[in-house]
Amino acid sequence: MPVIRIDSADPPIHSQLAEYWRYRELLYFLVWRDVKIRYRQTALGVTWAVLQPLLTMLLFAIFFGRFAGMPSNGLPYALFAYAGLLPWIFFSNSVSNAGQSLIGNPELVSKVYLPRMLVPTAAVLAGLLDLGIALCLLIFLIPYYQVSVDASIVLLPVPILLAVLLALAAGIFACALNVRYRDVRYALPFAVQIWLFASPVIYPSSLVPEAWRPLLLLNPLSGIIEGFRSSLFARAFDWTALGASVAVTGTALWLATRYFRRVETHFADLI
Repeated sequence: MPVIRIDSADPPIHSQLAEYWRYRELLYFLVWRDVKIRYRQTALGVTWAVLQPLLTMLLFAIFFGRFAGMPSNGLPYALFAYAGLLPWIFFSNSVSNAGQSLIGNPELVSKVYLPRMLVPTAAVLAGLLDLGIALCLLIFLIPYYQVSVDASIVLLPVPILLAVLLALAAGIFACALNVRYRDVRYALPFAVQIWLFASPVIYPSSLVPEAWRPLLLLNPLSGIIEGFRSSLFARAFDWTALGASVAVTGTALWLATRYFRRVETHFADLI
């Protein structure tokens, strides 16, 4: 029987990818398991994937759109909010689920060997089903609000991919941190809630004063959310914001994976 030694060395990226490729079937199983667990013993099942953004959109449309008069770059505010909520809800749910993934599956750490990073990765990828279902509602909302769509919709996978990579970065880091410091389970929902108001979900990026724009660009969700809206509703892309999102997301993912590899040698003792 081969002996596998887990150490804190950071192997080359190609060897890490090769290892994950060998375990691709296990990753598929973990994703499917997370999907089934999410809707087990629920009366409405996958309907929650639509209800969560839809009900939140209605609340935002009433309080921010009608009462507060929040601008929406020429779009109906309800549609503007819904398009911003889709990547945000995917990101927030994925980070929360990934952050608890290893703590909730101690047997995967202490009894068998697998690349531990597959566990938070599966928690993130499982959220793509909810995102896909929620996107289907736009088939009815876009013609209802009489908003035009053009060929830029083919670019929609770009912000979606960036959202997945950013959720992976934040989820992997939160997961590794949560094994050592259980305070993370209490701090994470609070941090995610603050991140909502620091992102252009309920307001457009154009509302932010020019002097504060560089800080907004440091938030990779800004470019992702605005890119999401631009590809859906035939709006001009802010390539500067999207490029900043690519740079920050790539850096965050690299740092998160390095931290995870450095501390995973202690997971079996701590979990």
